[in-house]
Parts: sequence; C-alpha cells; structure tokens
Amino acid sequence: MEIELITKEDLRQLRVQLLEDIKQHFASQSAQKTQWLKSAQVRAMLSISPGTLQTLRVKGTLKHTKIGGSFYYSHEDIQTLLKSGHQLI
Repeated sequence: MEIELITKEDLRQLRVQLLEDIKQHFASQSAQKTQWLKSAQVRAMLSISPGTLQTLRVKGTLKHTKIGGSFYYSHEDIQTLLKSGHQLI
C-alpha cells in the first residue's frame, strides 16, 4: 500500500478548481433558463408597433403566455423568429 502525502498547496488547488467548476455549472444553468420578456421589451427589440406584435400573436407566429393582463414571450422564441428571417411587417 502506497502512502501519498497531501500538502496545503494541494488542498488550495483543489479548492480553486472546485470553485471554478461550480461557477461554470451555475453559469451554464442560468444560460439555459428561459428569459421571459414583456410586450414592451419585445416591441423595442423587434422595432415593431403594438399592432404588429398583436398580429404576430394572433397568427401564431410568436408564441406567448398571458399572465393576468400581461403577455410574456420567450427570449429563445424571439431569437428563433429573427433567425428564420420571417417578415415581421
């Protein structure tokens, strides 16, 4: 049986590596979460009027969720819409 000595420097390096791994894990987790935007934010992002946004909702071009009296849109869905090259107006 071989005995291996662990120094304080080894423990410090382990701590630094663990902290870095944890930071990366949480960064990837937060990047995967859906960011929800309100109508005003979406209109500003797409440079469209309230009527155009309503048309996108009614036609089903842009998915939405209504909570109370407010509409919310997934940031990911908006990016997909932009990448598709869909005519907004």
